[in-house]
Amino acid sequence: MERKVIVIVGPTCSGKTKVGISLAEKLHTEIISADSRQIFKYLNIGTAKPSEDELARNKHHFIDFLEPDEDYNVSKFETDALQILDGLLAKGKVPIVVGGSGLYIKALTDGIFNSVDVDEEYREELKQKREEFGIDFLYEGLKKVDPQSASKMLPQNWKRVMRALEVFHLTGEPILKFQNAHERKVDLEFIQFGLNWDRTKLYANIENRVDEMIEKGLVDEVKNILASGFSKNINALNTVGYKEIISYLGDEITLERAIELIKRNTRRFAKRQMTWFKKTKGTNWLACNENATPKELVSMILKKM
Repeated sequence: MERKVIVIVGPTCSGKTKVGISLAEKLHTEIISADSRQIFKYLNIGTAKPSEDELARNKHHFIDFLEPDEDYNVSKFETDALQILDGLLAKGKVPIVVGGSGLYIKALTDGIFNSVDVDEEYREELKQKREEFGIDFLYEGLKKVDPQSASKMLPQNWKRVMRALEVFHLTGEPILKFQNAHERKVDLEFIQFGLNWDRTKLYANIENRVDEMIEKGLVDEVKNILASGFSKNINALNTVGYKEIISYLGDEITLERAIELIKRNTRRFAKRQMTWFKKTKGTNWLACNENATPKELVSMILKKM
């Protein structure tokens, strides 16, 4: 029996949510969200979480799954998501994975290693160095001790850089040694589709999305999260949209400047996402434009199945 899993990826503001929901309705199945921020409760507007109506149309997994200050990682996501996939496939459903978090997607489709313990003290030291000297400082340090692994990472992926430094600190070995040693055997066929927009149009989508977020009450959403007792320093809020509004609420910048920064940082984030996904072999890229409706994109996906 074929055990197919459909994966829909793309940058922020590319329309993944609507395509995923439309496809799920067509196939009478459920959606697994691969978004490292929609997983948290209360972060609704700033993460462009599906609306209540959209969530009601199809069951979504990993949305409103955790409190904002709870810890979660890709290794846990891999384990949890594979269990859900097995359950859906056992019911004869074709699961649909939708998301823009590249590492979550990779963990699910290829596996992620988790064989080296965490050194919290050293990790905190690395965080302090990052704050004091910047991302490039950490990256240059990794290039000195583990140039092979560094060549496969972007300096902006500072969490991966820190993890590689941590593994070398603990073992004296390159992180690739442990990644390559991680083998996972699952009888699943992941069929991945990417939504590919003209950059100009994608950036226009981002501009409109940010304006809509402000109109829908992003500032009040952040105020309410902080008023609920959550620290502004938790990882969940170290996210485009939230960190800029937090700076505004702290009288560090004006609201106008915060909006400008959200748009700029979202464009940069979308560019990084596309760089990540473009490197993924076997992705079926779907050309998108303003006239490409979710229904039409679903038809394209089904034709390639």
